Amino acid sequence: MRALQGWGLGSAACTLAVGLGASAALLVADAASAGGLYVNEFSTTAQANAGAGRGAWAPDASVALHNPAAMTRLDDHGFAAGFSAAVGRIQFDPTADSPSGNSSGGNQAGFAPLAGSSYVHRISDRLRFGLSFYSLSGSILDPDDSWAGRFQLREISLLTISVSPTLAVRLTDWLSVGGGPLVTYGVLDWNLKADVLGDERNIRLDHLNDVQAAGRVGLLLHPTEDLSVSVYYNSETDFELSGNAEGAIGLNPNLDSELPLAQFIEVGVAWQATEKLALLGTFDWEDWSEAGELAITIGGTSVDAATGFEDTYKIGVGANYRIRPDWLLQTGVMYDSSPLRNRDRTVALPLDEQWRFALGAQHDLSEATTVGFSLVYVNLGQAEVRKDTVRGDYKRNHLFVLGGTLAFKRLPWSGKLTFGGGAPSNG
Repeated sequence: MRALQGWGLGSAACTLAVGLGASAALLVADAASAGGLYVNEFSTTAQANAGAGRGAWAPDASVALHNPAAMTRLDDHGFAAGFSAAVGRIQFDPTADSPSGNSSGGNQAGFAPLAGSSYVHRISDRLRFGLSFYSLSGSILDPDDSWAGRFQLREISLLTISVSPTLAVRLTDWLSVGGGPLVTYGVLDWNLKADVLGDERNIRLDHLNDVQAAGRVGLLLHPTEDLSVSVYYNSETDFELSGNAEGAIGLNPNLDSELPLAQFIEVGVAWQATEKLALLGTFDWEDWSEAGELAITIGGTSVDAATGFEDTYKIGVGANYRIRPDWLLQTGVMYDSSPLRNRDRTVALPLDEQWRFALGAQHDLSEATTVGFSLVYVNLGQAEVRKDTVRGDYKRNHLFVLGGTLAFKRLPWSGKLTFGGGAPSNG
């Protein structure tokens, strides 16, 4: 750490690893990600259920994002797209003895647009091809420059793009498998301050970026017409972020950091309880302890730094109710455990236990076209921070995510561009 102080990072170096770990929550353009540190809103139909049952329920082509095996439940070629906007209030309340002042930084929540789309192609009765895209961008955290946590964070902004081609096959009338690669590009800008011999200096970590691939595989069990069970696995993504650390004492050293994004496994259930009512559920586990220690290199000097990340789990339930043949109401609740204990948390990652409450509706404009709307309230928890440079908590810590979707369940070439013949089947 002494060598890092020589670069002028001072106390900022002490939190560099955890701050980069915080970017795990942001570089999460995985089109099939879960909660915990992962973004949970994908601008898909399942957003209105808070993600509950999303791998087991196949309303449209967006299911390719959540479990490629479920693509076999679609009758024909399909396309689904969505757009969401996240806004909210993330405000820090420093303690009276916080070492770097008592400014809250105002509302730190920036504007974050999210977009996603999926195409599913019916190759034959038993075989489907899918292609999914997901992107997140914006200034995610943007406090005032002179706030109490400025030595850990002044601003974080990012752009991520993920693409995932997938293939699914129905092996039997009750079992389908699917999978494929997931390629993600992420670029992160992170600004903070450093104390250099009593003088506050601006530090810019500019354009930390990388492209990496992960693997996705899923099973869909369909023992009865009314019941679907999804088992989905996403492998670890091993980012190697690189860019420049500008500022400090006038030097611009290269910065490199490993950043593993956790592998996870998710189990989902969808049960059509009555003709009008469907019940949904999800449980997942994420291996965030794998990122408990990160290796960082600045200007040729390397250090291993502990982040304190812990494994997380989530559990969610939801329901769909068809009030009319062309209207479906949706709701859901999701809980995510905290990825950090209070002693390890920094202001670069103001997350604690999270709760999501979602409402939405789907309206069939025709047999082939459906539009949807969703509103998700995300409570990020009263995250406490107890660090050498800043102490306090986030009593006002929540987001609202408003989304819209458009799904085409049949396309102009439906019934064509297939191989093997036979009528479409729900299998």
